[in-house]
Amino acid sequence: MSLDPQTSAPFPFKAVIFDMDGVIVDTEMFYCREFLALSEEVGMGLTEQEVFAQVGTSHQDFRRNIRRWYADIGRSYTEDEALAAFNAWSDGRPCDYASMLNPGVRETLGALRERGVRLALASSSQLANIKQVLNACGLLDFFEIIVSGEQFTESKPNPEIYLHTLSLLRLPASDCCCVEDSLPGITAGKAAGLTVFAKREDRFGFSQDAADAILDTVPDLLAIA
Repeated sequence: MSLDPQTSAPFPFKAVIFDMDGVIVDTEMFYCREFLALSEEVGMGLTEQEVFAQVGTSHQDFRRNIRRWYADIGRSYTEDEALAAFNAWSDGRPCDYASMLNPGVRETLGALRERGVRLALASSSQLANIKQVLNACGLLDFFEIIVSGEQFTESKPNPEIYLHTLSLLRLPASDCCCVEDSLPGITAGKAAGLTVFAKREDRFGFSQDAADAILDTVPDLLAIA
């Protein structure tokens, strides 16, 4: 379905909580290609299937996995050391986040805000990365609340990140919805009691069937009745 984001139709939720990677910005494939490039460069032997399985997982999971990947090539790092090694490698390969902004996101956020819908963001990414991405895309000021998965012992699929965001909004889950793409995110949203809309994603092999509805594009959210 498609929709003019400027439509004035009423929106049935008081707040929308957005995921970031895959929903706001199409970064997941970029990250997967980076992991495969690192693997080829240092001999980790990662398969595309192994890398695609990381989509939507938490930063905590990434820390564990990057440590394991380095260990497999004989580098006995702590999680902090493994993350530092990866960051040092990736610093030379910058990501143009603005070019990865998904179509219609800015217009959708603006249309929701004009209707009095409150906007929050709950991402498993680190807070510094969240702000970097939103600043690069000129979207930081749209969000009343920003929550990072690094604030919790476990992020998605654990629902704590969404439960915490709801507590900051001071709204019940029935008054809110979330927009996700990955299975961990959909699982977390449903476990928190939210209505979950999934932005369609068919490149990585995971199911979105647990979502309440699948949206072809972010602006399709505005057609929800």
